[in-house]
Amino acid sequence: MLLKESHVDVQTNVDGKETTMRIFTFHPTISQYPNARFPGVVLFSEIYQVTGPVARFARQIAGQGYIVAAPSSYHDFTGPEALAYDGPGTDKGNEYKITKTLQSYDADSYKAVDYLLSLPTCNGRIGTSGMCLGGHLSVRASLDPRVNATVAFFGTDIHSRTLGPYTAADWSVEGPANSNHTIDRLGEIKGELAMIFGLKDTHVPDAGRDLVRQKLRAAGTVFSWYEFAWAQHAFIRDEQSKDRYDPAVTKICFEVLLELFGRNLKTDLGPKDNTPEKIEHVC
Repeated sequence: MLLKESHVDVQTNVDGKETTMRIFTFHPTISQYPNARFPGVVLFSEIYQVTGPVARFARQIAGQGYIVAAPSSYHDFTGPEALAYDGPGTDKGNEYKITKTLQSYDADSYKAVDYLLSLPTCNGRIGTSGMCLGGHLSVRASLDPRVNATVAFFGTDIHSRTLGPYTAADWSVEGPANSNHTIDRLGEIKGELAMIFGLKDTHVPDAGRDLVRQKLRAAGTVFSWYEFAWAQHAFIRDEQSKDRYDPAVTKICFEVLLELFGRNLKTDLGPKDNTPEKIEHVC
C-alpha cells in the first residue's frame, strides 16, 4: 500500500503553558479509491522523539492499512526535531521524560486521538503503540475509552511509577492513595492490550514486569503477555541500537501487532456481549 507523509501542528495548553505539538502523519492510499477509510494508530516514540527508526516503524504499520499519527512528545521544552542517539541526546530525553507532567502527556494523547478521529478517512477505530517511553505512553493512552487496542513494546517506568515528576520510585503493589500513575489505573482500560518485553531488559527487570502483569490481572484487563528469552531493551530499534536490534524477534512482534489491530480495528465486532464465556475443559 502506498503512503502519503505529512505533519500537522496542533495547539496544546497544559500546566499554564501554551505550546505547539507536531504530529507526523503516515497515511495509506489506494489508487482510485479516494474515499477509502482506515483505522487510526497513535505511535508514541522513545525518549528521542520521532527518529528514523520510529518513522520506519510507522511506515510499516501504515503500509498495512492504518493511518499512523506520531506526536513529538517534548514540545513543552524543544522543537519537533529528533534528539540524537548519543550521550547528550539521551540525557536530554531522560530529563524531559521526568520533567513533563502526566497531565501534559495525557493532553498529548487526547489531541492525537482527536486529530485522527477528525479525519474523514478514519473509520473511527483507534489503536496505540510505542516503544520504551512510547510503550508506557501507549498503555497510558489506552485509559482513553476511545482507544480500542494497544501493542506496547518494553514500556518503561510503569512498574516504578517514575513517569513525570516524582520524589522516589515506588514498586509497591497498592500504590499511593488517589494515584494518577498508569499502573494504578489499569482497571480503566476498555480495549485490549498486548505487552511485549525482552527478558534481558535492564530497564524493566523481572520484578517490574511481574508487578505490571499482576496489576493487569487484578484489574481484569484483557491482555496478552509476551517475553522473549534473549531480547534486550530497544530490540526493535534498527539503528544505533548498541547491538541490541533483533530483526527475527521484531518480525514476530509485528505479527502480534497485526493480529491484534486487525481483529480489533479492522473487523466490525458489533456490540460486546459481557456474558462470562464458558470454556469447556477438554483434551
